[in-house]
Amino acid sequence: MKKLKLISGILIATLGMLFFICTDRVDHTPYFESAYYKNTCARLDSLRKTTMIVNDSLQAGFARVSITPNLNTTVDNLPEGKFSQVPLAGFGARKGKAASGVHDSIFIKAVALKVNQQTVVLVGADLLIMPPNIIDSVTYVLAKKGIRRDQVYFSATHTHSSLGGWGPGFVGEQFAGKENKNLERWLILQISTAVTSAIADLRSAKIGSGNFNAASYTRNRLIGESGTKNDDFSFITVEQTGRKKAIIGSFSAHSTTLGSGNMEISADYPGYWERKMEKTSANVAIFFAGSVGSQSPTGEGNGFEKPKLIGEALADSLNIHLPQAVLNNTITFSTLSLKLQLPEYHMRATTKINLTTWLSKKLMPFPENAYLQTLRIGNLIWITTPCDFSGEYALQIKNALAAKGFNANVSSFNGSYVGYIIPGRYFYLDEYESKLMGWFGPDMGEYTVDLIHRMTEIVIQPAKI
Repeated sequence: MKKLKLISGILIATLGMLFFICTDRVDHTPYFESAYYKNTCARLDSLRKTTMIVNDSLQAGFARVSITPNLNTTVDNLPEGKFSQVPLAGFGARKGKAASGVHDSIFIKAVALKVNQQTVVLVGADLLIMPPNIIDSVTYVLAKKGIRRDQVYFSATHTHSSLGGWGPGFVGEQFAGKENKNLERWLILQISTAVTSAIADLRSAKIGSGNFNAASYTRNRLIGESGTKNDDFSFITVEQTGRKKAIIGSFSAHSTTLGSGNMEISADYPGYWERKMEKTSANVAIFFAGSVGSQSPTGEGNGFEKPKLIGEALADSLNIHLPQAVLNNTITFSTLSLKLQLPEYHMRATTKINLTTWLSKKLMPFPENAYLQTLRIGNLIWITTPCDFSGEYALQIKNALAAKGFNANVSSFNGSYVGYIIPGRYFYLDEYESKLMGWFGPDMGEYTVDLIHRMTEIVIQPAKI
């Protein structure tokens, strides 16, 4: 009996010690007093001095590269995109199971824009996110060709029924299945090819933008009707002189019309939108996931009926609004990319218990290369973020810029991933977005929004050239 009590005591003490070693308290130091904020602001001040705002003629180029895999082959074949099996990314409930087939083709698409000596490329992918490890490798490949990371603006459709196999670490494997190095190499090649092909296609062009309300297709999924939401569908339309047309669209409803029961590869409702636009109004249609951090899709239908209804309805609405967009071949243009210094990294065991940074890094690699990016195209400010960005925050940013005469759009998944960025007042909610995906403390949202406001102030100044 004494021996049993001794063993029980040792076990309890060991568990207590492990709990102490593996957990940490939430840091409530105001972000504006922190070293990470001051260091990032210093970096932004340096960028302010070199940021160019130009007004000149436009060149544009487009590219489209397939990432539709050929499944169930005997061996992986990278050049041909052949794989013995590919897990679907998006839902942990699938437990890393392999896709049963392909419902609709998926792509990497890119639009390159050049004004004066500034060139940027907007890249969209029919993927869950732009995986940080993949984009770090793409950055290395492109650097050899003279293309800098700050020239590329990434996003994804955020479909939860696309290629997995790219997520290192325990957490990555839960959402994307077992890591497949061959598939990672293939994605790196295809993304890099899309960027370089778009730049090679540069021709004289004109560009316009706009937005319309699409409130009936999205809802606030975090707190329901009591919460605000970003209702707008934003778009950029580009036409090469006498040649091709491209459209970039962005909407803030999660691409989750197909649940975890679906085992076929699909781009979800953004894919239906892309295909309808490419049949009616454009050679290339690219979807950027908007501020999806707190918004879900709404619509009728079962199975693939629901994404078809939402995607094609959004396309039909855009086709009504497209003729109203004024296209110009001379525009005011500016770009700004800011690498973030992040707060302490803590995955969370409960709403009040944080895992230590050491353990968090073991579960999923720390996002070393997280950027905020802003792009000015005339009176449009296009903002990209490394996360699921809150629709409530996006609405605040859009309203602030509207008061100054600018339209704005905020998109997600720009090449790194820092979890969900939502208002700090939700940090202790026992919800997926706040508890499981809030990795950088309750001030991460305010810190990010503060920086976005500072960045947009730089690019909305009058043209210098």
